[in-house]
Amino acid sequence: MRLVDNLWTTRRKPASNRVDNFNCLTGLLPSSSASERVCADSSLRRLVVWGSLCLSMALLALQAQPAQATTKSIDHYKLYAHSRIINYEQYKCLSRIIYKESRWNPQAKNGSHFGLGQMRSEHYRTLDAYRQIDATIKYITNRYGSMCNAWRFHERVGHY
Repeated sequence: MRLVDNLWTTRRKPASNRVDNFNCLTGLLPSSSASERVCADSSLRRLVVWGSLCLSMALLALQAQPAQATTKSIDHYKLYAHSRIINYEQYKCLSRIIYKESRWNPQAKNGSHFGLGQMRSEHYRTLDAYRQIDATIKYITNRYGSMCNAWRFHERVGHY
């Protein structure tokens, strides 16, 4: 029976059959000429393929980011709206209206209506999300008196 000098080591020598993913990925791809395959030793071709693979992965990652950014942005918009309307019940009514109209998307468009509050004004369309919230609150306050009055009207008629 042999003594083990290091209990954490399971092998005496390093593994000999290491997998080279780069050669596996690029070895089967066609080269610039259709008649020949990419040679495993062709470093220039490997770099081109490797670069295009990295670029593809980066583009896929960028496409996934807006969903996360939108979720964070929606939270920021809600916090901003709540800072403008201190009463929680009134804030909930405003939140319901904006969710129903635009799902908190400042670029929402429905026919001739734009933004968070789905207003018709071209000026409203050019505002950022925070100014849209201010304009929506001002409109609702002037027309209905409160956010909950506007929500009750919205439930009854289907728009505000």
